[in-house]
Amino acid sequence: MIVGVLVELSNKNIDKVFDYRVPKELEEKIKIGIRVKVPFGHMELVGFILEIKNEEEDRELKEILSVLDEEVILNKELLALGKWMQKETLCTLISAYQAMLPKGYKASRKNHVNKKFNTYIQLHVVDPNIKLNASQQKIIEFVQNKKEVLKSELNKISKSSVDTLLKKRVLSSYEKEVYRIEDKEEDGSKKYELTNDQKKVVSSVLQEEGFSTYLLHGVTGSGKTEVYMELIAHYLKQGKQAIVLVPEISLTPQMVNRFKRRFGSHIAVLHSALSDGEKYDEYRKIVRGEVSIAIGARSAIFAPFLNLGIIIIDEEHTSSYKQENNPKYHAIDVANKRGEYHNCKVVLGSATPRLEDYARAKKNVYHLLELPKRINNKALPKVEIVDMNEAIRKSKKGFSLELIDAISSTLAKGEQVLLLLNRRGYSSFISCASCGYVEKCPNCDISLTYHKTSNTLRCHYCGYGTKVNKVCPHCKEEAMQQLGTGTEKIEEALHEFFEDAKVIRMDFDTTSKKGAHEKIINAFKNKEYNILLGTQMIAKGLDFEDVTLVGVINADTSLNIPDFRSSEMTFQLLDQVAGRSGRASKKGRVIIQTFNKDHYAIMYAKEHDYIGFFKTEMMIRRQLSYPPYYYITYVKIISKDYTLASQEATKIGNILKQQLKSSIVLGPSVCNVFRVNNTYRFGIIIKYKKEEQLYKTLEDLLEHYKSNAKVKIDIDFNPNSL
Repeated sequence: MIVGVLVELSNKNIDKVFDYRVPKELEEKIKIGIRVKVPFGHMELVGFILEIKNEEEDRELKEILSVLDEEVILNKELLALGKWMQKETLCTLISAYQAMLPKGYKASRKNHVNKKFNTYIQLHVVDPNIKLNASQQKIIEFVQNKKEVLKSELNKISKSSVDTLLKKRVLSSYEKEVYRIEDKEEDGSKKYELTNDQKKVVSSVLQEEGFSTYLLHGVTGSGKTEVYMELIAHYLKQGKQAIVLVPEISLTPQMVNRFKRRFGSHIAVLHSALSDGEKYDEYRKIVRGEVSIAIGARSAIFAPFLNLGIIIIDEEHTSSYKQENNPKYHAIDVANKRGEYHNCKVVLGSATPRLEDYARAKKNVYHLLELPKRINNKALPKVEIVDMNEAIRKSKKGFSLELIDAISSTLAKGEQVLLLLNRRGYSSFISCASCGYVEKCPNCDISLTYHKTSNTLRCHYCGYGTKVNKVCPHCKEEAMQQLGTGTEKIEEALHEFFEDAKVIRMDFDTTSKKGAHEKIINAFKNKEYNILLGTQMIAKGLDFEDVTLVGVINADTSLNIPDFRSSEMTFQLLDQVAGRSGRASKKGRVIIQTFNKDHYAIMYAKEHDYIGFFKTEMMIRRQLSYPPYYYITYVKIISKDYTLASQEATKIGNILKQQLKSSIVLGPSVCNVFRVNNTYRFGIIIKYKKEEQLYKTLEDLLEHYKSNAKVKIDIDFNPNSL
């Protein structure tokens, strides 16, 4: 027997199956989609079996060394999905398969994950002639009165007595596999009565058979989650399964808790904050058919269910659904592909949908569903704009007097405040007051961010860090000062202005430890804190009934990004964070501080007017030939040698202009962040409506450079940003 094996190395030069002979004693174990260990050059690698060739061949082939799996890792659907991802994103096939799997299932020599076992004790035989002391007698009685007893429980009584009884064979031990995340039993019975609007949405989805994609455009607080649960309940009754994607790890605990109250405990959770062992266990729950719902971030879209009834992508506009490194897939594209395969429903939900998706819904490519009102007709919060051009003279440490007064009155009423600053760290950068020198990363073309708690300057691109120096390395004056505002600096100001307030900060720095998101959210929900200050991770999906004031410290941060999506990102961020206010019985209020009060993104956010924003932005996109009127592909040319990168970028730009006659080819130009980790980056933008030569031209380009160690080509279809 001969098998075709795809090995673990992600390299265009070896992006193909290699034939190996199977020893007779292993033939019975061979299946397509399992992992095997194989010799490869001077190495031993792990790979997936993708082909079985039963014919015997005389050619000399190496033999596989061992079979690693009893059960199939890559089923028929996942195998096909990987090949589709390879074709759509021009990634290597192995990188597509590796992206689908948790560490314990990947093809890798280093990716072994152990199962977790607990040791249990049971009564073996009690010999009446054996004399027992009081402690030993107590242990035997304890075991007799319980069905299952953990050894660790008995050790608390007396470890030495347990060991003695095991030696005398009065007790015996056995091991039992357990999952690292315990399923705490929930009754799974909590259900809300749907509003008429919600019922209408549910019936619209259920009345059609087969695969369809729906865009659920519902204002913040309109009850989209209840709609999701009602739809899932329908498909679970039919014996089908469901995948629910949420954009932020911070949203996962809230969503999981709501689902457990409705459906009980048996839900798999898949996201990056879990340990390798936890991910491995959660994945195996799905493989073993022990759960019917998987909830998680982007990679949960690959949950290996065999009979999907529905896929839901909540906050579908979020950029984190697009993977930034290879394979550069978008979870919505994968959801639609899986929806076709399973003939199931795909529901995308958001108060501020991606322009491309809302345009598709308006053209009936997707079905448009709407929830135009909050639950129980509660009013959307009143949004006030503070013009910082005028207020800056009276402002204190980034706070306008209006925002300070609003926070004071909110705290006086015993209510809670949410404050958004879309930047972490203490200040944006350190600059010399004497000569203007700015402390930059030595590896990247970007200023370093100051973090006061560790008194360090850090690069948020490559991770470089250094201690702060008061003396300017350029002019030698002791004049280095902090400029800009970060979350740490705002937190310090809050403690100064509101001495009795309890402030909790939620940004990348405070949530880097395991379980930190859930801890912060629960503490704030339980009113242990009055003010939650955070970056954009607090802007969407979170539900706190006592939050009646939302403040945005600087609404302009995302407007100033040199990117065609900057207005869209700003509107989405402001509308989403505004929606955190006044979600229960109390009235909500929102204060947005900005230097651009007349910008249409801010004006439409003030009115909660998505449709107005959509129409204005679409007009601009049409004039500038941007999505959704044109597709975009971004080609990056990367090298450690500046001259080489520039020369090759010019050469590639000329080739693309010659060959892609139906496209607009712009560049090459330097990328927004030109140097990252000591590599120089040039970019070429390709805009097109229909370009038959695109994939062939780009494949030829990758083929030409695949053996070039000095120049790397990176291709991103429909990128989040340029």
